Amino acid sequence: MTAKNLTVRWMSAVSLAAGAALALSACGADEAKRDEATGEITAAAEADVFSLQVGDCLSVADVTDTQVQSLPTVPCAEEHDGEVYAETSLSGDEYPADIDAQAEQFCVEAFEPFVGLAYESSTLGAGPLTPSEVSWENGDRVVQCILMTEEPVTGSLEGSAI
Repeated sequence: MTAKNLTVRWMSAVSLAAGAALALSACGADEAKRDEATGEITAAAEADVFSLQVGDCLSVADVTDTQVQSLPTVPCAEEHDGEVYAETSLSGDEYPADIDAQAEQFCVEAFEPFVGLAYESSTLGAGPLTPSEVSWENGDRVVQCILMTEEPVTGSLEGSAI
């Protein structure tokens, strides 16, 4: 196992239109550039996936590798096709055999309160960013949910009902 695989997180991004799947890992990337007062991203950057926060906007359309060290973040006022919309932490000592099912259930449940429309009725895709077995062993328990659009948008997708 290479050093870059020591902090792997996986993302199964289920796009309603494309059925896309991504796997993400992180190490060696920078923190997202943020406004100190608001915490909002202020400049486009390749950000370590462990620095992502709810509300961050992403450009994920061109991410094709199954494992990457970072994700392209952008200010939400700029065109983007992804947004972190929810986060939770899992518990337990053992890596869950059903981690994907747990994460997907959480993301679907968090979808409607954020978007304002049920997942099944929306044109948006969504998927979880989950710990890998190796990052779990290193204490990573965070699951983040990422919205995805086919066409770039500006602004947050919160309350968009699309």
